[in-house]
Amino acid sequence: MERNESKKTIRETINTLRLGLIDRYIIRKFLGTFFFCIVLILTIAVVFDFAEKIDNFMEKQAPVKAIIFDYYMNFIPYFGILFAPLFVFIAVIFFTSKMAANTEIIAILNSGMSFRRMMWPYFVSAVVIAVITFMLTNFVIPNSNRIRMKFEDNYYHSSNRKVTVENIHRQVYKNIYVYMGSFNPLSNRGQNFTVEKFNDSNRLVSKLSSSSVVFDTSLHKWTAVNYFLRTFNGTQELITRGSRIDTTLTINPSDFSRDPGYVSTMTYRELDNYISLLKLQGSDELKLFLIEKHRRYANPFAVFILTMIGVTLSSQKRRGGIGMNIGIGLILSFSYILFLQFASQFSLKGNLGPMLAMWIPNIIYMAIASVLYRLAPK
Repeated sequence: MERNESKKTIRETINTLRLGLIDRYIIRKFLGTFFFCIVLILTIAVVFDFAEKIDNFMEKQAPVKAIIFDYYMNFIPYFGILFAPLFVFIAVIFFTSKMAANTEIIAILNSGMSFRRMMWPYFVSAVVIAVITFMLTNFVIPNSNRIRMKFEDNYYHSSNRKVTVENIHRQVYKNIYVYMGSFNPLSNRGQNFTVEKFNDSNRLVSKLSSSSVVFDTSLHKWTAVNYFLRTFNGTQELITRGSRIDTTLTINPSDFSRDPGYVSTMTYRELDNYISLLKLQGSDELKLFLIEKHRRYANPFAVFILTMIGVTLSSQKRRGGIGMNIGIGLILSFSYILFLQFASQFSLKGNLGPMLAMWIPNIIYMAIASVLYRLAPK
């Protein structure tokens, strides 16, 4: 008897969640408005971006084909996915406010559909957008970013923008540490180079010091110049001097001079593998890449939170009309983006963990969404 009642309850739940005419109407409105907002805002972004960079394109004689296909065809998806949660919020606020102004929300609730049930098509639409955002961010956008950044290096950025990197500390193998006072990416030469090797008991086994080190791009090896090698064996110490000695390390010059935007060119698997390498090396860049990893999870989840806030804010007819709801929505959405940027900077410059930094805005705005949901007219 209990099993039959349980099956009946499951069937009733499935029938309740089955998409009906009103659900399809809301989904069509949601997705249609979302993609319309993307097209509209991206068109404005492209116009302003082109106006800003046209002098550089003309000065460096960028081909028209490269501008269109290598740059803007890759700029558009990158910019669109970057602000997808914002576009979702604006879309929800806009079309839900319009439905409320036309008393469609009241009609839906008076037909017997609960406010909670009315949220179901919004949730379905948010799932579609969140899945698309996650897949594009982790598997498609990184490849397009490589092409876009290569174009920017050739036709927009200054050729002399690389600068000397100072105070490099890396772990390259287990118990092997590299120190470099400074490194010049233009000449691939570092100064005050030291390699220290420890045993499992954390006792120093050997220490290689040199005034400078050069990376051979053809052999992919580092050559220490005027080196001084100290080898320890118990209480004995062996000292070796020389003019040149080759050493193979798991680091490349590009590891010291990467553009901060390089993180956006990595697929999910590449990012995960590179984070493991940075942990081994003890790199200062680790936080930047961990922030990117957690951002890629937090952004799709933000779609659900901002959708919920948007519905609860705009489902009630207001005296100020649609403009009032859109104004409130824009303030909240931009405050979310601003808060996200502050959190990432606190993580990079302070002691705030990357995971917590990326999820704090979602946690706070989830609490706001819960309060607004309770206050929403049912």
